[in-house]
Amino acid sequence: MNPPATVPELEDRLSEPTPGVIATFRDLPGDLLFLGVAGKMGPTLARMAKRAADAAGTPRRVIGVSRFSDASQIGQLNAHGIETIRCDLMDEAAVAQLPEVANVVHCAAMKFGATGNESLTWAMNTWLPSVVCRKFRRSRIVAFSTGNVYGLVPVSSGGSVETDSPQPVGEYAMSCLGRERMFEHFSRTLAIPTALLRLNYACELRYGVLVDLARKIWASQPVDLGMGWFNCLWQGDANAQTLQALALTTSPPFVLNLTGPEPLRVRDVAEELGRSMNCPVTFTGKESESALLNNAAEARRRFGPPRVPASELLGWVADWVRRGGPDLGKPTHFESRDGRF
Repeated sequence: MNPPATVPELEDRLSEPTPGVIATFRDLPGDLLFLGVAGKMGPTLARMAKRAADAAGTPRRVIGVSRFSDASQIGQLNAHGIETIRCDLMDEAAVAQLPEVANVVHCAAMKFGATGNESLTWAMNTWLPSVVCRKFRRSRIVAFSTGNVYGLVPVSSGGSVETDSPQPVGEYAMSCLGRERMFEHFSRTLAIPTALLRLNYACELRYGVLVDLARKIWASQPVDLGMGWFNCLWQGDANAQTLQALALTTSPPFVLNLTGPEPLRVRDVAEELGRSMNCPVTFTGKESESALLNNAAEARRRFGPPRVPASELLGWVADWVRRGGPDLGKPTHFESRDGRF
């Protein structure tokens, strides 16, 4: 498959529904609302939902909610048939005025800037879910979490599985576990069908671990080997699996890891990116025997393998960076071992 050459082509690929998503929407009733739609995944996730509903012959309202600090996103979403509502989710009275819907995808969270702004991080990641659950107690809810809640595990383990006990490192990861616990509490007490998705890491051509590595190499900066291994998943596949998880919601919550099928070694990936971009690669630091790694075997059993494997995605990222493609300016900081973001 040829790599996307332009932003519109990239976003079209990211929002293309899989047969599994279309089948899910054929059986799934009700309107769909995305909280925090203006983030990294939200726009193409909402577009995929709209395209899947149309393809399934089950038209419905698809609504994106955000503060929309970048007002241009409103027009872009509207152009694809997605309704938009401006709302500060930290305003409980404003959240109470949102429309009732059958399906909610909770994308709102805080990671970047968490260090030095811990109170807002906890409010966004832990208090806000309680507001959302009380408002949408009659909905099914899919909420993003992160594999960071597991903490560091031996590389030889193959990654954390859903039944492992969380061992979060740092306030960001702790607040994310707090988010899960709030959704779990209200799922149990209010019988809200819920799914919690522990994602490590979504990657497209403007954002993700592969992009971080490629841009460092392109800028002749050394690659840090401290976090020597990582997982990633093409964001189009993460979008598809997120929407299919609407059919997996339960009370208490269903927990699912989302990531690619194999741990990737930073040194090997960096060297391959360097060859693809015809750039020398230098390294700093030393590999550790542990890393933040997820095992997503259960997701693969349910949804099948990714449409875009890591080997192909790596080539796409190298091509995009070499041609000067834009990025979102949001590094993942995946190399952090102390949980500080």
